Amino acid sequence: MFSTRSVMLLSTALSAFLAPVAQAAPAPQQSSPASSSGYWLADIKHQGTVWTNSNSTSGGYEIFRTAPAPSGGDDSDAIQKLLEDGGRCGANCNSSTTTPAIIYIPGGTYQLNKPLNLTYYTQIIGDAKNRPVFKPGPTFAGMAMMDADPYANPNNTNWFINQNNFFRQIRNCVFDLRGSANTTTAIHWQVAQATSLQNIDFQMDEGSGQQGIFMDNGSGGWCSDLTFSGGGNCMFVGSQQFTSRNLKFTNCGTAIFMNWNWGWTFSNVSIEGGSGQTGMDMSVNPSNQSVGSVVLSDSKVSGVEYGVKTSYGGNGTGNVPATGGTLLLINVDFTGTQQAVYQVPQTKTILEGNKIVASWAQGNSYTGNGKQQTSAGPITNAPKLPTSLTTQNGAVYGRSKPQYEDVAVSNFISALDSGCKGDGETDDTKAVQDFLNKVASTPNAIAFFDHAAYLIKDTIIVPQKIKIVGEIWSLIVADGSSFNDPTKPKPVWQVGKRDTQEKGAVEISDLIFETKGAAPGAVMIEWNLNSAQGESGMWDSHVRIGGSAGTELLMEQCRGHTGQVGFPGEVNPPKVECQGVFMMFHATKQSGGFVLENDWFWVADHDLEDGPGQTQINLYSARGALFQNQGPCWLWGTASEHSIIYNYQLDGVKAFFGGFMQTETPYFQPSPEVPKPFTFNGAAGYQNDPTFAICENGTDSDGVPCKDAWGLRVLNSQNVHIYSTGMYSFFNGYQQKCVASTTENCQLNMIRVQNSEVYMYAVTTKASVNMLRVDANDPIVAADNEGVYGDTIAYYFSK
Repeated sequence: MFSTRSVMLLSTALSAFLAPVAQAAPAPQQSSPASSSGYWLADIKHQGTVWTNSNSTSGGYEIFRTAPAPSGGDDSDAIQKLLEDGGRCGANCNSSTTTPAIIYIPGGTYQLNKPLNLTYYTQIIGDAKNRPVFKPGPTFAGMAMMDADPYANPNNTNWFINQNNFFRQIRNCVFDLRGSANTTTAIHWQVAQATSLQNIDFQMDEGSGQQGIFMDNGSGGWCSDLTFSGGGNCMFVGSQQFTSRNLKFTNCGTAIFMNWNWGWTFSNVSIEGGSGQTGMDMSVNPSNQSVGSVVLSDSKVSGVEYGVKTSYGGNGTGNVPATGGTLLLINVDFTGTQQAVYQVPQTKTILEGNKIVASWAQGNSYTGNGKQQTSAGPITNAPKLPTSLTTQNGAVYGRSKPQYEDVAVSNFISALDSGCKGDGETDDTKAVQDFLNKVASTPNAIAFFDHAAYLIKDTIIVPQKIKIVGEIWSLIVADGSSFNDPTKPKPVWQVGKRDTQEKGAVEISDLIFETKGAAPGAVMIEWNLNSAQGESGMWDSHVRIGGSAGTELLMEQCRGHTGQVGFPGEVNPPKVECQGVFMMFHATKQSGGFVLENDWFWVADHDLEDGPGQTQINLYSARGALFQNQGPCWLWGTASEHSIIYNYQLDGVKAFFGGFMQTETPYFQPSPEVPKPFTFNGAAGYQNDPTFAICENGTDSDGVPCKDAWGLRVLNSQNVHIYSTGMYSFFNGYQQKCVASTTENCQLNMIRVQNSEVYMYAVTTKASVNMLRVDANDPIVAADNEGVYGDTIAYYFSK
């Protein structure tokens, strides 16, 4: 959701970036020709087509585009042409799913004299075995060398709405800024969900003002495996929410300048520096805090003078809003750092360095008895993670997306070469099943789904040992008429067989799962497999219900009722043809050992093909993500949005980690109220729905809706550890009076915990009167924890 406050905070910074930049001449560089390193992605046949794009199906549109060899001069025009050819979505477009493109950059050194303006639905992928190097040329001027949301329209407005700037990747690149102007920035990354930065190095002059990443706005997002050396603010960032893992900083003036956020989770960060340098600076004015919360976990900060700079003062000491600047430190080694946490306005050290900090918090906290505490200090009752969730050194387990850079192209088997049609019309069920079975039975083989739309009319059973990779989000499309009975739901994509206790290792990356038409009986992904720690996972893969070309769930069928008023009562009864799915993701009781990283479970709230309009649509989808796994699992940077009954539910889990979990309540609720147009517990095997018995009526005595989707419900579960939530409610029937600072009452409750052992850090909700309801205890009330845009508590422990 757009925040005008964040724009005001950035006005000064933007004025500097938008001004013409006078460049110092970088050192002379030799032209280094592109060469084949044997990276499979460069060598495999690219024959995919785009569903509903007639130019693509007739061979007139290229999905995979290889940059020409470096010219020895300015390469920006040649690469920009690849970004734009084929009528791709740029200025005045906003979004489209019909012109995806991979811009493949072979090894070599590329000079840029102007920014590369990155069109929508683009993946910039460098050679993973011989990463390309980008250097600013002697006349470079602009906000950044690569710009994901250019300020290029009249009045310096963006190409894209930042919080809707989906579906992007940059990976396997080196940005060498050394010798360029003091103000040069590598990447302007103003993005939303389904985006990622991975395996990128940023090389900058020590003591300069150069920046690796500038992020002024957005609603992301994910980044991992990044290294920064030299520079000023190596990351100057702000976003509604974000998750980052495996970052390394060396000799940055400030490694991370946190300008604003609603919440951000960092893990496995290494910061090394010297005198006068800072690890993280979140020290904005205490009377106008702009940083909602930060979690820094399993990290090391050494050599710098200041580990974290803060301006948090605590309740009653001028901190505005009261919980702005909430900070959590979990297993952070400050050995070699003079001052671990430094309070800037009062120029005092509030946490000494040269030690390992097990757990420390500044902000409001609650334990099982519901009593609020406000503090800045050690967490005396901090939980210990179970060994099933950690590595041998005690850190939370995580695993980066595999890129198979050491696998020969001969090991990849193509879906289209194996008999699949991928045209979104032909029934590909048997062909896909046969293809997966063939790959699984072939030693060392990997399944390559060429970009296409594979129409599925019955359950696909993914074999227990297989690796699967898509091509810029290949589409697995559930046929609505084949999954149309909500009383007899069945999985579309079943990982491992049901009721067999199957063990194995399945890896899935770069796929999208969606429907063609309403599919109220579809469970889009069912995960049954039990694996050893981290052997299985799903990376950069998304469930997208409606909103995109070919789904038949667009504005023509399901236009939203902007400004509708409908509670109590139903002035706009749901259309049968605008139902979504039964459930987006289900981890069954027999499953465990899997990682979900940067996965987005999204019921579309607007039409992605409507260009500048982005017209709102009403799609009625029952359930988000259900976890019943008895084995451990790890969610890193996931989101689940706009399901009717719940977005996340944990039922009977035994070891669960969530590293930022983000949700949004459906915009049309409470018209109709939960669970309409579905029913509670309406199918055998799915008898665990919340029934909202906590709501005596549809609204409370003040008229606040009670029967709205749960952001998160946890029942009968143990060892649930969550490092940040952002769970938002923005509308009542598309009206936004409830989101104003004077009301903040779009719904009554957001998070429900029942008979469970739960440990949650940096909990943020928006416009929910009660943030958290635990058993029969008094609720944790949002008004007691006013934060930056939303409401935030540093931690909640059930015991």
